[in-house]
Amino acid sequence: MTVQPDPRPAAFIQRNLHDPELSPSAIAGAHHISVSYLHRLFTQESQGETVAAWIRRQRLEKARRDLADPALCTLPVHAVAARWGIPRAADFSRGFRAAYGLSPTEHRQRALSGGESE
Repeated sequence: MTVQPDPRPAAFIQRNLHDPELSPSAIAGAHHISVSYLHRLFTQESQGETVAAWIRRQRLEKARRDLADPALCTLPVHAVAARWGIPRAADFSRGFRAAYGLSPTEHRQRALSGGESE
């Protein structure tokens, strides 16, 4: 089980994952705390994971889920990425492959053919 960071910034991040402008400074500003304090909160509560890494992981996981959803099978891969705040298709593909070991398209094909359980 992964320990979640401070619930206030974490909830804010979850609500704003779609925004490609979401950044540590935007999160800190929304909570009236310094960026360094925000980073301290995350590293203490998430075993050293940075704010940016936590955002990236959340975005990739949401996109991974959407790619496996039959109701979204006609939505292009780049549109799935963009809806979770990753507007550059190459960045998404590279990050997805690094996180899950296969391309977003391969994941979608496997998931929709029943080759990968969600």
